Amino acid sequence: MTVIGMSHGELSRYDTLLRVERGELRVEDASALLGLCRRQIFRLLVRLHAAGPEGLVSCKRGRPSNRCYDDDFRERVVAIVREHYHDFGPTLAREYLAERHDIHLACETLRQFMIKAGLWKDRDTRRPRPYQPRYRRDCRGELIQIDGSKHWWFEERGPQCTLLVYIDDATSELMHLRMVESESTFAYMEATRAYIEQHGKPVAFYSDKHSVFRNAKATARGDGMTHFGRALDALNIEIICANSPQAKGRVERANATLQDRLVKAMRLEGISSIAEANAFLASHMARHNERFARPAFDSRDLHRPLAPHDDLRAIMVWREQRTVTAALMLHYNKAMFILEPNEVSRKLARKRVTVCEYPDGRLEIEHEGQVLPYRQFDKMRQVNQPAIVENKHLDAALLLARQMQAIMPHHRKRNNDAPARQSQPTHLFPEPEAPPKIDRRKLGGSKLKRGPRLSDAQLLERGTLKFVKTR
Repeated sequence: MTVIGMSHGELSRYDTLLRVERGELRVEDASALLGLCRRQIFRLLVRLHAAGPEGLVSCKRGRPSNRCYDDDFRERVVAIVREHYHDFGPTLAREYLAERHDIHLACETLRQFMIKAGLWKDRDTRRPRPYQPRYRRDCRGELIQIDGSKHWWFEERGPQCTLLVYIDDATSELMHLRMVESESTFAYMEATRAYIEQHGKPVAFYSDKHSVFRNAKATARGDGMTHFGRALDALNIEIICANSPQAKGRVERANATLQDRLVKAMRLEGISSIAEANAFLASHMARHNERFARPAFDSRDLHRPLAPHDDLRAIMVWREQRTVTAALMLHYNKAMFILEPNEVSRKLARKRVTVCEYPDGRLEIEHEGQVLPYRQFDKMRQVNQPAIVENKHLDAALLLARQMQAIMPHHRKRNNDAPARQSQPTHLFPEPEAPPKIDRRKLGGSKLKRGPRLSDAQLLERGTLKFVKTR
């Protein structure tokens, strides 16, 4: 018994020719059913009489295509992909083959090469989306999705860090990228300031429920508004928090794409630091937008220019209020600050002032928009409460702790000669070192009798001591 493999079209052709042989169907009708001319019908009948059903099987079956690539070319392409792009997807590998090696292939052709070589596994079935898609906004600048993606961006070449991503909801266009150490308020302030200077003020930002954007306990003015939210409110920009990651799916999918493409692009360029990455992000962002961005439904751009009274550097700051004591002193960030006596500061005893901390660590003390001169008195050694650090800031806090331990490796209780350990700054910025402690016994002379006891900082400030020798 002989088994003949035939396709569905060949089986249909065989059945139609048998009906013509039996006289059940005219040649004209068979020609119309098969889409062939009369002469081709007679040729097929001759082949059927001569070779039987095997005569209707295509002669090209089992033979290579006339347009297929030869084995040497296929092996060369696979060797290049295996050496340089072994963990790239077919689409991304095809782009780099065309750009760097002048090899132009169809995406599906390269996919088949990689599947046959074991470099790619095709996913036949995908899990269906468990949520309804949300329609895009109509105009560019109407809704900007923002998020921070913590990842090993430099692989083993550098530390783990966070990429702040700003993407337009209407066009899927990457608007701004910035690599930072951690997802903090100051990092978002700096990135948002750069975004607004480049594009203007959008209608709204769309984010998650991170404490930078939504935290009822962060009361800069007692209204439950975060410091970043207060800055956006001053610029007349709305901040909207998504209820789930799927609600801001465009920025989440952009994070996944960047974790694949950006990591490999920085590997090829040899980038291993945050500064180098920030210099490279602009060119990669342009390439990404050329590949994935799409036109908006409405061609209008809803970004607004800055108003004459908008001062981004004065708005993007951390603001907290403190009460001035009768001695014109106030406490902030475990340190004591003394206001310089003048006509304005003398009237502020028992009143509230605003402490402004800038992203670069600079401090200003304001009252009703007027900057007050001050000086830092001394580090408050008696305050040693553990800092409250969120999960997303834990890496930066541990890095600061390791740096402090490297500077002061000895325990202050086990080694009396070791300097006292400074308390950890609240916002993870290094602070000025405390003045060295003065050993009063080594100030010279015989037995001393001092006047009113002064602190070490006052002794350093005056540069002298009041004493008289006794008989």
